[in-house]
Amino acid sequence: MPTITTKDGVEIYYKDWGKGQPIVFSHGWPLSADDWDAQMLFFLGHGYRVIAHDRRGHGRSTQVGDGHDMDHYADDLAAVTAHLDLSNVIHVGHSTGGGEVVHYLARHGQSRVTKAAIISAVPPLMLKTAANPLGLPKSVFDDLQAQLATSRTKFYRDLPEGPFYGYNRPGRKASEAVIANWWRQGMMGGAKAHYDGIVAFSQTDFTEDLKKITVPVLVMHSEDDQIVPYVAAGPLSAKLLKNGTLKTYKDFPHGMPTTEAATINADLLAFLKA
Repeated sequence: MPTITTKDGVEIYYKDWGKGQPIVFSHGWPLSADDWDAQMLFFLGHGYRVIAHDRRGHGRSTQVGDGHDMDHYADDLAAVTAHLDLSNVIHVGHSTGGGEVVHYLARHGQSRVTKAAIISAVPPLMLKTAANPLGLPKSVFDDLQAQLATSRTKFYRDLPEGPFYGYNRPGRKASEAVIANWWRQGMMGGAKAHYDGIVAFSQTDFTEDLKKITVPVLVMHSEDDQIVPYVAAGPLSAKLLKNGTLKTYKDFPHGMPTTEAATINADLLAFLKA
């Protein structure tokens, strides 16, 4: 398996397919690079080089006990791009991966980057605070950690069966294959990484990061996102970005890159070619 080793000794697994302008995909919690299958095959077919890595503690990367925070996530992404000596890169991040992309661009600079897109992403801040009254109470994230610690196997069925893909909405037909694939990816990773990752994606404030970014960024978010609520995410991120464009969807779920892949892929392609 292709891997790189970070400065602190973590092996990061990655996929690297094709030739052309590189698109680097950063996955959501608690998944893996496999969650980008629909996008990687689509953009590979359109002449792009497609790359995706498993975040530390996730998928096939090392299940270390520490370093599960946005600084390490961004540094690991930087290590992958440096190892592959990428330039003129397009970064795409979903959910927690959107936070990873934003923090990477702010922390490591944009000299290698031409555009970015964040989908159903956690910035600017998920946690409710005095300065962020539209966020979610800390008790919500404490409950997620408690469910994970009690029975990760059950928790990782309940999320995709319900709010992650919107299968709890009237009239939506659940796909057992999609649910099982989510569970498979989640259970490949480490419980400690996933437990700590809840703090990383919910309590990291990306406000100042967003303000530093100058490359064009497409912000894609659905009004019916039950995991990262629209009102505290997409529109606020787009306003903080110097060159942000907001693309709003009405009834798509948080996991729309999977369930609505045709629409998401077409909109991403249009942005990349604009």
